[in-house]
Amino acid sequence: MLQTTPNLSPKFSIVVPTYNRPDCLRRCLQSLAQLDYPREAFEVVVVDDGSHQPLDDVVADFDPTIAVHLIRQANAGPASARNAGAFAARGAYLVFTDDDCQPASDWLTALDAAVAKDPQALIGGHTINALPDNLYSTASQLLIDYIYDYFNQTKGKATFFASNNFAAPSDRFRELGGFDQQFPLAAGEDREFCDRWLFSNYPLVYAPAMRIDHAHSLRFTSFWRQHVNYGRGAFYFHQVRSRRQAQPMAVEPITFYLELLAYPLRRQQGWRSLALSGLFLLSQVANVAGFFWERSRQQKTVSPASVPSA
Repeated sequence: MLQTTPNLSPKFSIVVPTYNRPDCLRRCLQSLAQLDYPREAFEVVVVDDGSHQPLDDVVADFDPTIAVHLIRQANAGPASARNAGAFAARGAYLVFTDDDCQPASDWLTALDAAVAKDPQALIGGHTINALPDNLYSTASQLLIDYIYDYFNQTKGKATFFASNNFAAPSDRFRELGGFDQQFPLAAGEDREFCDRWLFSNYPLVYAPAMRIDHAHSLRFTSFWRQHVNYGRGAFYFHQVRSRRQAQPMAVEPITFYLELLAYPLRRQQGWRSLALSGLFLLSQVANVAGFFWERSRQQKTVSPASVPSA
């Protein structure tokens, strides 16, 4: 276990962006207050991304238990909020999670073990759906599980982690400029950061013992909206990536989508497997709609009519 003195900066800075979900934030902070890790070795930086209700009282309830700091900013999205927290943090490592997540008590202990093996890596953990009776929430997490299986299938060569459960050395994160704040929505900025991290020849390492529960309650409309947003983020990601690599824009092969639709049938049984497969199909329809909507929106933004003549 890490040994520190109170006068030294903490090893880990946990960054939690939040927006209009005080109850979720309270549950998240409660789980962080129960971490089995030395209190002097970590801090929590909560970034209020323009919530309507002040969060001072929520954060103050935990101040006697853990070192927790509150930053406020005008609403600018999670990428901006995470960056604000990251650049204000004092820790040697930045650890990102979301306000609707509850890390396991050994979360930082597992991360500490992973850091000891790969101190310069971007380390991603394992996320568990905390709402198994909600079919939409189950489908949403199962999609992430599939993406992890697909993109991280080569041992020791992971390529993507979701930003609700990953950690990185603070200096390298800042060197790369943090998350791309130009992403239009809360979708794809973590994928772009992982791709930029790899492009800079830095490794990604999966640490499945670093577990969190994710309580993202969804219904039909919010599930559809989420995946339309993912499609919009996917267009922006592929656009940025093609520019960085100086190559034409390319999306995943058809096998990616065929395997995706079959994934619930391998992971679930009975009617739930069919229902989840149907939601996977719906998610991809929403993704395509969002992808082409964002492409059309950007094309209109740079259309000849909008460009001043010389």
